Amino acid sequence: MTETHLRSIIKAVSWRVLGTLGTIGIAYLVTHKASVSFYIGLFEFASKIGLFYLHERIWGVVSFGRIVRDQA
Repeated sequence: MTETHLRSIIKAVSWRVLGTLGTIGIAYLVTHKASVSFYIGLFEFASKIGLFYLHERIWGVVSFGRIVRDQA
């Protein structure tokens, strides 16, 4: 059994949402302010999506660990 692209996308988004909720919870424990915690979570959500994209693009040009196969 293999995973579809849609399933992988949904898993990635759900993981990011779960991580952001954790960040909001921790921020609330530290600040005791719901609005500040929400903004921290929002910033974290957007920044980590951007960082992940950048990470993937960098790894896209790195040849480490790739195997070149014959095109026969």
